[in-house]
Amino acid sequence: MRNDLHTPDRHLAAVRNLGILAHVDAGKTTVTERILYATGTTHKRGEVHDGTTVTDFDPQERDRGITIFAAAVSCAWNGHRVNLIDTPGHVDFADEVERALRVLDGAVAVFDAVAGVEPQSESVWRQADRHGVPRIAFVNKMDRAGADLDTAVASIRDRLHPVPLVVQLPIGAEDTFTGVVDLVRMRALTWEDGAETAVERPVVGELRQEALRRRRLLEEAVAERHPAALEEFCDGETLSAETLTTALRDLTLSGDGVVVLCGSAYRNRGIEPLLDAVVDCLPSPLDVPAVRGTRAAAHGMREVADERRPADPAAPFAALAFKVNATATGRLTYLRVYSGTVEKGDTVWDATARRTERIGRILRVQADRHAPLDRAVAGDIVAVVGLKSARAGSTLCAPGAPIVLEPPGVAEPVVSVAVEPRRGADAERLVSALARLAEEDPSLTVRTDPETGQTVLSGMGELHLEVAVEKIRRTLALEVNVGRPRVTYRETVARGVSGLVFRHVKQDGGAGQFAHVVLDVEPSEEDGFAFRSAVVGGRVPQEYVRAVEAGCRDALAEGPLGGHPVTGLRVTLTDGATHVKDSSETAFRTAGRLGLREALRACAMTLLEPVAEVTVTVPEDAVGTVLGDLAARRGRVTGSAVRGGAAVVTATVPLAELFGYATRLRSRTQGRGTFTARPTGYAPAPAAVASAPATVGMP
Repeated sequence: MRNDLHTPDRHLAAVRNLGILAHVDAGKTTVTERILYATGTTHKRGEVHDGTTVTDFDPQERDRGITIFAAAVSCAWNGHRVNLIDTPGHVDFADEVERALRVLDGAVAVFDAVAGVEPQSESVWRQADRHGVPRIAFVNKMDRAGADLDTAVASIRDRLHPVPLVVQLPIGAEDTFTGVVDLVRMRALTWEDGAETAVERPVVGELRQEALRRRRLLEEAVAERHPAALEEFCDGETLSAETLTTALRDLTLSGDGVVVLCGSAYRNRGIEPLLDAVVDCLPSPLDVPAVRGTRAAAHGMREVADERRPADPAAPFAALAFKVNATATGRLTYLRVYSGTVEKGDTVWDATARRTERIGRILRVQADRHAPLDRAVAGDIVAVVGLKSARAGSTLCAPGAPIVLEPPGVAEPVVSVAVEPRRGADAERLVSALARLAEEDPSLTVRTDPETGQTVLSGMGELHLEVAVEKIRRTLALEVNVGRPRVTYRETVARGVSGLVFRHVKQDGGAGQFAHVVLDVEPSEEDGFAFRSAVVGGRVPQEYVRAVEAGCRDALAEGPLGGHPVTGLRVTLTDGATHVKDSSETAFRTAGRLGLREALRACAMTLLEPVAEVTVTVPEDAVGTVLGDLAARRGRVTGSAVRGGAAVVTATVPLAELFGYATRLRSRTQGRGTFTARPTGYAPAPAAVASAPATVGMP
């Protein structure tokens, strides 16, 4: 069914804010393109391989054939407004997915019918779990050789651990896949070659027998988990389509079940039922809890923790900025409006930067195209022009009702390169370009190495940094030299020390400084830093204890082995002393910093290096070669399987050993091998690595 994109519908119950999540090459962008086509938003099917997609509009995305930047689009279906974000599938751009999930109400997880759950599918699923985002699953590429819905569903159940509620039965298999049986309404939907819409037919013959069997399994699974459905099932031993639809929606919203559909996006089969499931099962802004935040101290107001704002256009305005994009026509800030109404020309309060901003224009986003709006209300995802200080994670709100919403998390960079302009005259332009990159993408960080004076760009992986540098070259016509990539190491405590005494005494005229601390340092099984005070009798006042903790955190920036950040330790302040006149928070912060540095030099320290879970897919005759290469890269094989006629090897490999692995793998498998890598944390580095220099030199 086609709908007019510009049909006004401000009713919150008719709004769906969702994302498309999946592993790279599972078909997310193609699904998005077919949704836009099915809803009448576009009049031609965009293709990834032709570079004609709406959401992959960046030149690098079209050149590489992958989604790099999350793109927002909007369409209408059966009287509902669907705001959709197509997210990247490559692990290097997981931070884009994190920012999108922070502002979405629901999601469609796309899986390959041959490969099932792939590594990045698992990662984005866990990200959605953390944000409590309800999902439905779409098993794509049912027309491929080796496609099997039951096998894909089994991998979803075994690796992701939801309760899959399969609501469709495929008609045909592989190249004979022509449609699906809707098990809820017991109807057959088929798509002829080149057909734009489905033909509805009755379910007959052997197909009906199998459909009835599967519907019975679906009814039993739903009745087992839904009280109202159980009552009807016990009374009549079956469930009506209305009861089943309501129960599926309730189980999706509660997370007790995941509705599973199937189709082939490339052949435009299964998209209309998917849209129906989005409308029927995924939440509206009214179905999700009211957004929580902290009352911001502004205009003399006192901070009050845990304030809630309902999804109500009449409530005070509150919105979260989740993406910033500098374009040729101005700076776009993408907002999710959680409550209230904002109109163009309004003055809003940036609670994060603590300043007022003026909304110049409000735009309905259609990837790289925009339609002007007069206002945005609760539940909308829009872009605004005119904001100067807002960053990804900033809260915008009504000046008279300030609130700070929790920003999206930002992952720690794991790979760094040194960058410098080829011409000295371009130094200032490079600094400006890097600052803009970091503003648009918070997972990119820029710093100056204090030892070498080099400008160091850090990100989530080789591809992430390649894309960033290429963006500088293309958009600014600025040529840069890039150093060899290096990983970001950590240091941790292998064996601690007890009772280390440190006295900070400084007297150079005027008020002096005096602080006396006694510290215990020990390893911690958890990442990060833990601090506690065991001082008795008030020998160190509480405000000085907080200063000692702050000083200890300062000392964690550089460890004794190689100046790397320190993690995985617990520090206890066991004793101390003060001076009546010379003690201060500054003195105790200094004592905490210098005392912990001295304690770390006395500890047995271990260097940690980042490791990644690598999944290599190769022909079976190349397995031996791949295993030997992984062993040479200090890899530890954790599993192997045969899937779809190819061997799949999983291993844990130090991230530093993966630089250039894609080229090496292609050469050793005649271009038939592929791999994906997902950072999984840190592991102790061998002595040879620990003693190696950690500078980022230019080639």
